[in-house]
Amino acid sequence: MSTPHNQAQKGEIAKTVLMPGDPLRSKFIAETFLENPKLVNNVRGIQGYTGTWKGKPVTVMASGMGMPSMGIYSYELYKEYDVENIIRIGSSGSYVKDLHVFDLILATSAYSESSYAKVQCGYEGDTSYPSEELNKKLEAAAEALGIPMKQGLIHSSDVFYHESSDYLESILAKGCQSVEMESFALFSNAKVLGKKAACLLTISDSFVEDAITTPEERQCKFTEMMKVALDAAVMD
Repeated sequence: MSTPHNQAQKGEIAKTVLMPGDPLRSKFIAETFLENPKLVNNVRGIQGYTGTWKGKPVTVMASGMGMPSMGIYSYELYKEYDVENIIRIGSSGSYVKDLHVFDLILATSAYSESSYAKVQCGYEGDTSYPSEELNKKLEAAAEALGIPMKQGLIHSSDVFYHESSDYLESILAKGCQSVEMESFALFSNAKVLGKKAACLLTISDSFVEDAITTPEERQCKFTEMMKVALDAAVMD
């Protein structure tokens, strides 16, 4: 079987999938960490690899940018490929002074102005939530590795470039710690389909400090996040 967006056959995708946004980050993770990685999807350049980590199967597949793209790929993985767990591993812009470039933050919830969930399933709320079970595994993996990891409410935005001068103030009033563009949709899909989802982010830039990572750093140097997610993915 395959879908319009995924050429993998049934059984070629593991029950747990790590999802970076960037296809090149997917390739880097597979080639750097997975044992015997196999490219199972490359439709539209959305690279997906399945291999093993510590002897257990794991798939790493990109989501692309934004909630519509995440919505398509995560829904098909859950619905058509029987995936049980998706851990988003992405980049995020810091909204607060105590989150610096290369820091890790685990999403405890995702606030969004997006209409994704309302249109997709009639959900009227503005906040979606990850799996407590997956979050606990990510906490345990980070602790075992000795990697610091903060937690908090994140902002999932549909818009990267804002023209409104008071936009950020309204978001900060919600208590959001950082911003990305996919997790609200991922969490919504998981809830609708009775699956599990989590989101672990690395701070790539900041709204309160003059600091930003390069495209190469975002692709290849977010290794602490990758290690935490991989270890969480194979926990019983």
